[in-house]
Amino acid sequence: MPRADFYLIDKPRFRDDPLLLVCELAKRAFAAQQPTLILTRDFEQAEAIDERLWDFDEDAYIPHQLAGDDDDGNVAVLIVPPGVDTADRPMVINLRDVCAPGRYDRVLEVVAADPAEREGSRTRWTEYKRGGFEVNKHDM
Repeated sequence: MPRADFYLIDKPRFRDDPLLLVCELAKRAFAAQQPTLILTRDFEQAEAIDERLWDFDEDAYIPHQLAGDDDDGNVAVLIVPPGVDTADRPMVINLRDVCAPGRYDRVLEVVAADPAEREGSRTRWTEYKRGGFEVNKHDM
């Protein structure tokens, strides 16, 4: 059964730097040897995550790149802005306002503390449940 985990940002360190949570989740996925897509809201967010993955943890190295190159399939973490097509992967970190498209085993939904984003996450929660996903919530 596929699984959807909603990570609700609550702790000050993640409120101040929401991309830190995305990096931490990517680090865990890489450690678990799960090829991962990070679906971003726009190209600027994709670039910001690309930069943040280099410096969020001085002891961590997470092979990653922006999607769109011939070697996309060889990189552990692929950062995907809207409008770029990629092959499905087992793990997806979704930052978009809609449910992650494609086939995967697990999706991680990162939800900011903003009330409007929380409302959108409730819609995605319902859609995942309707799609047969096991759905879980984590306060971060």
